[in-house]
Amino acid sequence: MIEKGDWWTAPTESEDGRLVMVTGRRDVDEFRNNPRFSIRVEVTWRYDSDPGGMPDLAVSTLMEQVQDALQQVFIKDPVAVLTGVYTGDGERNWVFYTLSTHIFGRKFNEALSGFEILPLTIYTENDPDWEEYAEMKAASEIVSE
Repeated sequence: MIEKGDWWTAPTESEDGRLVMVTGRRDVDEFRNNPRFSIRVEVTWRYDSDPGGMPDLAVSTLMEQVQDALQQVFIKDPVAVLTGVYTGDGERNWVFYTLSTHIFGRKFNEALSGFEILPLTIYTENDPDWEEYAEMKAASEIVSE
């Protein structure tokens, strides 16, 4: 990954028992302690999966290129931070926290302008307490015990 940070990866399962790899970022305190970063943005890419729920090599490679492009834009202009990546069960989810959906959308489109249209959906929610992040982090601590 291009973005500097302290990352961890752990396996978990989807509701139907399929493998999901979770990658989370630990060093987010400067963003988490800033009350302006209260909006969670989840970007989802659904894909045709192998029997284990994972993408094929071509899709996985393209997903990494997309992630690198997003991280480059948000490193240059830190209006959002990538906190988690979930891959498995036929989808990849990137979880960001941002201070503005409008600015996030502009930067998101800037990052992906060099790609063909991608099968992405975006969901946003106010999450001032970073509840999704806390759940992901707690799950990683259970796995590492």
